[in-house]
Amino acid sequence: MLYQYLNGDNWRHIYIVGDLHGCRALLDRQLLAARFDPQQDLLVSVGDLIDRGPDSLGCLRLLAEPWFRSVRGNHEVMALNALLRNDTLLWKMNGGDWFWRLKGKPRDEAQRALMQCQTLPLILHINLEERTVIVAHADYPASHYAFEQPVDEYEVVWGRERIHHLQHGQGEAIAGADAFYFGHTPLDQPLSGWNQHFIDTGAVFGNRLTLIKIQ
Repeated sequence: MLYQYLNGDNWRHIYIVGDLHGCRALLDRQLLAARFDPQQDLLVSVGDLIDRGPDSLGCLRLLAEPWFRSVRGNHEVMALNALLRNDTLLWKMNGGDWFWRLKGKPRDEAQRALMQCQTLPLILHINLEERTVIVAHADYPASHYAFEQPVDEYEVVWGRERIHHLQHGQGEAIAGADAFYFGHTPLDQPLSGWNQHFIDTGAVFGNRLTLIKIQ
């Protein structure tokens, strides 16, 4: 699935969180501090739930929660390539070794959850009362946003050209939506320019986990 539509009217508050990379305990502490209510609120992830951190399986368990949505990140893509195509080297080199260390039921549970990542959209369209917010892992590789518009799926998951330009003070707004939230590239602090927000603050490397309230 390339796009998924969410109507913000269905929730009290909506939060977007940066790359988790197995940092489930860190997320749980942030949600507690924000007084997140799973009965009324929604948490949206920019992808990369897994790898490098201490609890990838705990983060995968979020996929079963009704209060959670995520786009597919490049680490989910690497995991799927390993499981579906036996292309394991890239995943193992980038933190996927946790999976191969699991045995028995935890291994089966992780595999089922990873296969479920095939159904994750690449782009989430969140319709709020007065604005439209778009979430993707790395980029929305077009100058104008439109729901269901075809875009380069590789760039959505892996692209870094836009953030590199932004880091040098270059860029432009993406027309057609009010705000875009991305992860993928670890930063010391969130980086915003025009209508784009990059919120992977490298929690797995000892920095803070960024949680943004958009409603």
